[in-house]
Amino acid sequence: MRNKATALALSTHPGPALAVTVIAIVLGIGVGLDPVRLLLLGLAVLANQVSVGLSNDWIDADRDRAVGRMDKPVAQGRISVGVVRNTAWAAAAASILLSLPLGLAATGAQALFIASAWSYNAGLKKTPLSVLPYIVSFGILPTLVTLSSSAPAVAAPWTFGVGALLGVGAHFANVLPDLDDDRATGVRGLPHRLGRRATSILGYLVLLLASLLEFVGTGGFEFALGVVGLTFNLLIAVVGIWITERPTRWHFRLIIVAAIVDVIVLAFAASRLIA
Repeated sequence: MRNKATALALSTHPGPALAVTVIAIVLGIGVGLDPVRLLLLGLAVLANQVSVGLSNDWIDADRDRAVGRMDKPVAQGRISVGVVRNTAWAAAAASILLSLPLGLAATGAQALFIASAWSYNAGLKKTPLSVLPYIVSFGILPTLVTLSSSAPAVAAPWTFGVGALLGVGAHFANVLPDLDDDRATGVRGLPHRLGRRATSILGYLVLLLASLLEFVGTGGFEFALGVVGLTFNLLIAVVGIWITERPTRWHFRLIIVAAIVDVIVLAFAASRLIA
């Protein structure tokens, strides 16, 4: 039983799930959510991300076995597809139920986030529109947080752009290490069509653009951390493009660092999220 529980936990993609949950909680603290609403938001987003990770391993089970993905418990036979599928649906339902006390607007945003993310796993990942679910889900994350307040409000327009660009960067970084395995099983998303070099370069540029939006949206030189973030990501973009022929792992790491910088700036600017 313990081994199956461990396998199920690993199938949730715990790293990304926890990262997105932490971002939502930090933004919630920044906009002043009371403890109960903050707890509900955190649990709802965690359940949301658990459902997304599980749906990925359930839907991709045959493909993961075909390419020998030994990091996937389903592909290893450590847990059944049925258990992963049923838990994915249960987690999605839990996310919606946990969102209801936060209001209908927050619940609707949560449902849109989940539906968008699941659409990627369900088939969009194989098309030129593979980036669209990331744009939608990450784009509405700041507004999901602000709508969870006792006085619901739509986030400032610039936050949609920052979230969407972070989503594009996350998509590109996530796909880079798996380009060859994906191609071998017929996955031809946008990064696969662009190729490794173009995907790496665009990953740096979209996150630099996110930094620029944060700089402008937070008041320019009035917000020192926005200036630091923009400067740092400009340096990362220059270095990344300069070493563009280096192995994929270099670019994966640098793009992740650039994304973390943007998230830190967004977190500290949380009080400025509301339009």
